[in-house]
Amino acid sequence: MELGKGQKIPLNENFLTFKFERPDSALEIDTAAFLTDGRGKVAGDEDFVFYGNAHHNSGAVTLNDDSVEIDLSRIPRHVEKISLTATIYDADKRRQNFSMIRNARLKIFGSRGEIATFPLENFSVETAIVLGEVYRYKGAWKFNATGAGFSGGLAALCNDFGIEVNDIAPTPSPEPERPKIDTRRERPRNNRRENSPSNLKSSGINMGRANFRNDDIPREETPPPKKVELRKGQKVSLVKKGNTLGEIVINLNWSQPAQKTGFFSRFLNRGIDLDLACLYELKDGTSYAVQALGNHFGSLNYPPYIALDGDDRTGAVAAGETIRVNGKFADKIRRILIYTFIYEGAANWEEAKGVVTVNCPGSPELIVRMDEYGSDKHTCAIALLENVGGTFSVEKIVEFFDDAEHMDRAFDWGLSWGIGFK
Repeated sequence: MELGKGQKIPLNENFLTFKFERPDSALEIDTAAFLTDGRGKVAGDEDFVFYGNAHHNSGAVTLNDDSVEIDLSRIPRHVEKISLTATIYDADKRRQNFSMIRNARLKIFGSRGEIATFPLENFSVETAIVLGEVYRYKGAWKFNATGAGFSGGLAALCNDFGIEVNDIAPTPSPEPERPKIDTRRERPRNNRRENSPSNLKSSGINMGRANFRNDDIPREETPPPKKVELRKGQKVSLVKKGNTLGEIVINLNWSQPAQKTGFFSRFLNRGIDLDLACLYELKDGTSYAVQALGNHFGSLNYPPYIALDGDDRTGAVAAGETIRVNGKFADKIRRILIYTFIYEGAANWEEAKGVVTVNCPGSPELIVRMDEYGSDKHTCAIALLENVGGTFSVEKIVEFFDDAEHMDRAFDWGLSWGIGFK
C-alpha cells in the first residue's frame, strides 16, 4: 500500500519496523522517536529515543540506525502517540536541507513483510521531518502519514516535544557532579560521524559534539532562500524561535481586471471585491471563520488569536488585505484554512492575479500564487496551516468551490452557513 500525506491506517499487529530510506543521498540523517502524552509532550527525557538513547526502558521502542522498531504491546499507558522523525545533523552550518534528498520514503514492515510505503517529497528549506505518527485511538493503534517538515533540526523538535536542549562548545566541558548518561556511539560503516560525547542531564539533552569529523560530508554553499514559492501540495513549516513562534502575517494582493471602453463600458466595467478570510479550528474544538462578511474580524490576544486587518474593496490598496496570527498561542490552534472569495464582480481569477504571502520571523517568505485559471467559481481555498509540534506547516491548496459551504464540506470543518452582508 502506498500512503499519501494525512492518510491513516490501522496497525493490526504488535511488532512493527519503520524504516526511513533515502537511496541517493549522502547527507547525514538521524532518526528518532518521541513518546508523548495527550498534550503532545514527553513525560521525561527517557521518552526520547535517539542515537544516544537507543532503547526505551519499557522495551517498546528501539532505534537501529535508520529503523525504529516498535512493540505496541509494551507501550506505557501514559503514551498516546509516538512521533517518528528524521533530522539532518548540523544542517545550518553545512547549509543543507531536505530539498537535497530525492526518492526518500518511510516503509512499514510487519511479520509478513512490507505493509505500506510513504513517499516523502516536495521539501525545500526544511531540516527536520515528522515522518509519521503511531497513535492510540479508542483503544487501538493507528498510523498517520504526516510528512511535515520544518526548520530548526533536532533541537527544535526536542523543544516542541517538551525537552530542553543545551548545546556545548567544541571543547568538552568539565564533568558535572550530578549523574549523567553517556550517549556516545561508535561510527557506523556508512561514513557517519566519529564518537560523539554528549550528556543527558536533568536540565535537558546536551546535543553538543566534540570529536566530529566531517571531511567526507559534501557541503552546499548556497545560502538559505529568503523566499520560497510553493508548488501545489507542497508543505513548508515555519521556523520556531525559542518556545514560541513570532507573529504570522498572511497577505493577499490582487488587481482589478482591465477596464473596457466604449458605449457599453458603464455596464461592463464591474470591479471585483476579493476578500481574504480563513476558517480556523482550535484545539478545544472551537471552529469558526474570520472574514469581513458579517464583520467577523477576530482577535489577536483572545480566541481565536487570529485577526483580519481590514477590507480592501477595490484592489487598489498597496498593502492588500492581511490576516495576522498570534504565534504566542500557536499551541492552542489546530489548523487554519486561508481562502478568498469574490464578494462582487465576475469570477475572473486570471485578471485578478491574486498572490498570498506568508511571513513569520526567522522563516523564508512563502509565496502562494493563485495560478490555476479558468474557473468560474467564486471561492478559492488557498493554503492550509496545520499545527505540527507547536509550529505550522503551510501547504499550497489553490482549489476552487462554488461557495464557502462547499469548501467547508471538502475540508470537513462542519460549520453551518447562511447569507451574510458587509
